[in-house]
Amino acid sequence: MSAGEPVPDKPMPGGATGQPDSTAILSVRDLRVDFETDDGVVQAVRGVSWDVYEGEVLAIAGESGSGKSVSVLAAMGLLPPDARVSGSISHRGRELLGMPEKKLERLRGSAMSMVFQDPMTSLNPVMSVGDQIAEGVRVHQKLKRHQARERAAELLDLVGIADAARRVDAYPHEFSGGMRQRAMIAMAIANDPDVLIADEPTTALDVTIQAQILDVLERARQAVDSALILITHDLGVVARTAHRLFVMYAGRTAETGMIDDVFEHPVHPYTAGLLAAIPRLDTPRGRRLIPIEGSPPSMLAPPPGCAFQPRCGRASDLCTKYPPPPLTLVSPPAHLSACHHPLDPQQSTSPLQNPNGEDSDA
Repeated sequence: MSAGEPVPDKPMPGGATGQPDSTAILSVRDLRVDFETDDGVVQAVRGVSWDVYEGEVLAIAGESGSGKSVSVLAAMGLLPPDARVSGSISHRGRELLGMPEKKLERLRGSAMSMVFQDPMTSLNPVMSVGDQIAEGVRVHQKLKRHQARERAAELLDLVGIADAARRVDAYPHEFSGGMRQRAMIAMAIANDPDVLIADEPTTALDVTIQAQILDVLERARQAVDSALILITHDLGVVARTAHRLFVMYAGRTAETGMIDDVFEHPVHPYTAGLLAAIPRLDTPRGRRLIPIEGSPPSMLAPPPGCAFQPRCGRASDLCTKYPPPPLTLVSPPAHLSACHHPLDPQQSTSPLQNPNGEDSDA
């Protein structure tokens, strides 16, 4: 794990129920998000709870449609008006659900900030990159125009844009995909937020640029001393970045724990399946990846029992009738899972481990 300084142990992180954790920067409790559509109600998030702490990198992982992006957009107050949101989302003990939009606007960009998935659609094509960064700075800080421009150049330099003093006047189309993502990171950290959220920040980038963007995110996080929530479907990205992992499936939590514990001893069949599907450098030529058979369920009508049971080799009649139990401690420290038939953490081994027990570099 290469994510900076170790994070101190936290009490029951990510899977606790009950009241929000007063020691967390951001606490989510029993979050539920529904969308009204012409075909019915989409149950995008179904009772999720997690926390993020000072200096921590929390990865929220799962396939497309698992609810991971919706949950953080709810925390940012960026869902469309037709979304029905319930539960609790608190920032340093202050409830965000129901907060007036004006107050939320003051928090966004200062206390919490987001790096969106596609920088080309997030950046204004008719404004220079520097002007867009400077605009965000002036909204939250009392700086003159030239001071905000200087700050924009400093931020572009911080995220690795060469000749930042000149490139501050460039337009988004003059930047490559990796440079645009760096500019988005610069914009996100412009006001020193204490929670930085990155939604699939390496999508559509080649492997080399992906690694560079992850390094930039970590450098930016440390520069402003913030926590980072990393939304991803790629557990290979998680392995080199996160302190703690929160796995979602069909709008619910499947498994959560410290990254090393989950990777070395996954206990939910879904997590084990995701790990088995990661490409490995030591895989013999011609051997195919191991996919998880089947597809995620429609969230218009999730299965009555465990949503993963149609794709699970360990499913029983119990799984078809009853939802999995709430997150249950399977091994210390705070490694929790929601499954009727979890793998034994003492016997399970990660598909990423070589036969001799050494971790691969996948």
